[in-house]
Amino acid sequence: MTTRTVDTTQELAAFLRTRRERLDPDEFGLPSRRRSRRTPGLRREEVAELVGVSIDYIVRLEQARGLRPSADVVEALARALRLAPAERAYLFDLARRRPRDGGKLATIAAPPLARLVADLSPLPAMLMNHRYDILAWNGEMARLMVDFATLPPKQRNAMWLCLKHPEVREFYADRERVIREGIAHLRAAWAAHPDDEALTDLIADREFARLWAERDVKVNGRGRKEMRHPEAGVLDLHYEVLTPLQDQDQRLVIYRAMAEDSRSALDRLFTA
Repeated sequence: MTTRTVDTTQELAAFLRTRRERLDPDEFGLPSRRRSRRTPGLRREEVAELVGVSIDYIVRLEQARGLRPSADVVEALARALRLAPAERAYLFDLARRRPRDGGKLATIAAPPLARLVADLSPLPAMLMNHRYDILAWNGEMARLMVDFATLPPKQRNAMWLCLKHPEVREFYADRERVIREGIAHLRAAWAAHPDDEALTDLIADREFARLWAERDVKVNGRGRKEMRHPEAGVLDLHYEVLTPLQDQDQRLVIYRAMAEDSRSALDRLFTA
């Protein structure tokens, strides 16, 4: 990827093709005479029939020939391609049919949220924006991950740390999954913020290329991570991501121990 901004027309075309090719024709109950096919997934004419548009319309969309589908057509495409909620939102963003919040991007923590992060101690907590920039953190999060204050601002990014930082790279027991889920989130952010050059620079990193090409889209609001901490040992943690109504480009991330042994290990780490 070398462009400085998102080419949404090309991405829309590629995304529609990959999602069409991932579908199993047998799940749609198509007549057997129509099942003989040399390529995977549904045919374009089958998608056109499901959506209620012409075959030429689908061809032009998949060839990035300048069409901008209406909200109704985007919704019909999402249903026909059986998109997950995050993929549906991504499609609406690519088609520029999702309402915007005015384009306000967060680069510094809102003061009330920064105070909230501090008040959440002893739970590790931090505040991030859509591209995983870390805007605020409490002492427990710094103890758990890395002392963010010692890093240059450009390196205070959760994905950069996972990919590049010599210590954080080794934290995750399932690093491949963590990176894959992070890239799936950044793809959604990429479509929602097409003019964010800092985000484009981040995803242009060559280490992204293999997973970025898969066009997975997923936004996780909660989940589980197993960390191998150099001092605390193996930690089984749950995380929750909350979005404030008033500052919707900021995300509050809170970690909690999943079991008593992890809770005790965190207590020892934070009181050492």
